[in-house]
Amino acid sequence: MNFALSDDEKALQETARKFAREVMRPKAAHCDEASEFPKDIIRQAAELGLMNMTVPQAHGGMELSHQAQVVIAEELAWGCAGMATSMIANDLALLPIILGATSEQKEKFLRPFTTGFKLASFALTEPGAGSDVAGMRCTARRDGDFYVVNGQKQWITNGEYADQFSLFCTLDPAQKHKGIMCLVVEGRPKGLTVGKHENKMGQRASNTVTLTFEDVRVPVANRIGKEGEGFLIAMNTLDNSRPLTAMFAIGIARAAMEHALDYSRQRQQFGKPIADFQGIQFMLADMAADVEAARLLTYKSAWLLDSGQRNTLVSSYAKRFAADMAMKATTDAVQIFGGYGYSKEYPVEKLMRDAKLIQIYEGTSQIQRLVIARELIRG
Repeated sequence: MNFALSDDEKALQETARKFAREVMRPKAAHCDEASEFPKDIIRQAAELGLMNMTVPQAHGGMELSHQAQVVIAEELAWGCAGMATSMIANDLALLPIILGATSEQKEKFLRPFTTGFKLASFALTEPGAGSDVAGMRCTARRDGDFYVVNGQKQWITNGEYADQFSLFCTLDPAQKHKGIMCLVVEGRPKGLTVGKHENKMGQRASNTVTLTFEDVRVPVANRIGKEGEGFLIAMNTLDNSRPLTAMFAIGIARAAMEHALDYSRQRQQFGKPIADFQGIQFMLADMAADVEAARLLTYKSAWLLDSGQRNTLVSSYAKRFAADMAMKATTDAVQIFGGYGYSKEYPVEKLMRDAKLIQIYEGTSQIQRLVIARELIRG
C-alpha cells in the first residue's frame, strides 16, 4: 500500500488549493448570501483544467485518474462547496457519455467541452422520483428518427446555464428500470422550459432548477447505449462520481476543522484559550480522525476504479461515512464558535448548511446504507 501522492497529483493539488484560496474563498460568502452563480470563477476553473477531468485524451481531455480527481475535488470543496458542485457537475453530466457512448458520439458530445467553455447537466431526479430512480415518469416516445420527450426533472445542477443535458427518461413507466434510457439533449430545443433557481439552504452558489419537457424532439442518434440500458448507465455513472461527492464532504469538514482550531487558539474564557479545555480538544481530535478516515476510504474507492475493479460497496462506504462525518464536524465547529458560530459573519454556519446537502444528493445517506446492505447480503 502506498498512500503518497505522485508528483503530478501534488501539482494538481497545489493548483486547486491556490485557486480555492485566492479565487473561490474571497467570493464564497457573497455568492452564498446572494445565491449568485459565479460563472466567471467557474470559467477560470475550466481554463485551469479543474473541470471536465474525466474526458478521454482521444477527445481532447486530460483523462485524469480517479485518484487525481478526488484530490482536486477536496480542494475545490474546501474553497466553496456550492461553486465546486457546479464545477464537478460537468464531469457528472459527461460520465454517461464516456461510459456508454460510441466513439462517434463521444467525439460529438465531449469535444466541445475541451475546445471552449461550456456547462452540462445530469438530469436524473424528478419531482416524484428521487431515491426511487426506477419510478421516473419522464417519458420518451419513438417517432421515426426522433424521440418525443415529456415530463419534468428536478434539482438539476447548472440547468439554467447548461449547453447540454444527459437526460434519463423511460419508454414505459410500467417497465420500471427496464424501460429507462439516456438521451443527450443539445442546447435549448423547442418545448424545453427552465424553471426558476431554487432558494436553497446551502450550496447556494450552485445553480439548481427544474426542467420541463413538452413534446421535445431529440434525435435517436443522441441515445446513449440501447433502449433499456439507461438505468445501468446511471448506476455506473454514480459509482464513478460517488468518490467525488464524498470528497466534497471531506473538503467541507476539513475547512470546518481548520476554522475551529484557529478560533479555539484565539478565544479566551476563564483566563485561557478554549483550546486548553479537554471538551474542546476532544471535538477537535474527533474531527481530525474522522476527516482522515473518510479521506482514506475515498482514496480506496478511487483506487478501485483506477485498478479496473468494481467500487460500488466501498464508494458507498465512503459517501455515507464522509457525508455524515461532515455534518457532525461542521455542527461541532459551530458549537466551538458558540454564539459567533451562529452568525453569518463567521464561516462555519455556511459550512454546516453546505454539509447537509451531501447527505442528500447523489444518493442519500439512507440509500447508501441500502446499497451497502445489498452488497453485503449478496456476498
